[in-house]
Amino acid sequence: MKAIILCAGYGTRMEPYTDNIQKAMIPVHKKPLLEYIIEGVKSTGIKDFIIVVGYRKEDIINHFKDGSDYGINIEYVEQENLNGTGGALLLCESKIKQDHFFLSWGDILVPHRIYQKAIDLYEEENEDFVLVTNYVDDPYKGCAIYTDNGGIYLEDMVEKPPKGTSESNFNNCGIFVFSKDIFETLREIEISKRGELEIPKAIKLGLLEKDWKIRVVKMKKDAFRGDFGDKNAYEKLNANSNWLERLRK
Repeated sequence: MKAIILCAGYGTRMEPYTDNIQKAMIPVHKKPLLEYIIEGVKSTGIKDFIIVVGYRKEDIINHFKDGSDYGINIEYVEQENLNGTGGALLLCESKIKQDHFFLSWGDILVPHRIYQKAIDLYEEENEDFVLVTNYVDDPYKGCAIYTDNGGIYLEDMVEKPPKGTSESNFNNCGIFVFSKDIFETLREIEISKRGELEIPKAIKLGLLEKDWKIRVVKMKKDAFRGDFGDKNAYEKLNANSNWLERLRK
């Protein structure tokens, strides 16, 4: 199985830290953020990576090169037109030869066991689609995730629900296992008002119109999740190193 990591965006919410460096390469306790993500995914046994680059692509390519120094193989795909996560993923289609692949946003850190749980559900329980969620007080900044009565499979997802309206405390974490069916479905969805193809919209189409069964991993309320989506979160995580031990558990 190959892993795709999306690292093309500008990281505008991380300014001024991203003025002169790609967001995935910002230093976190003397090591690039992306290096932690790669370590976590590699811990599952995955060795083949595709990194989607764009803004300041040389920051990533010059650091990781072909991945051999890290015991992995890296291919790079450039997203010249930053047309969303779905647009980035479609650029990787020709490089995915197996029926399934792993996907992660390039600004999220979770414990190694969470990556492993997602892979185990695919390998041991034959789940075609796996979506990882994290607990939040209110998912209004992200994507609210609703599950069936058993809390196992996805029932609905609502992108950026108005603050205080969500009945779910679970948020799309940005970590997935996908069947290759996602590519065809991405070509069927409409471009958003922001001019982007959005992966969550494709997931919802597959759920509602194609009878996809999407297994949900629910991270516990107290589980560590490092969100580097804005500078305030980054500053807090970079000021305290206690959480580093929790990554490898």
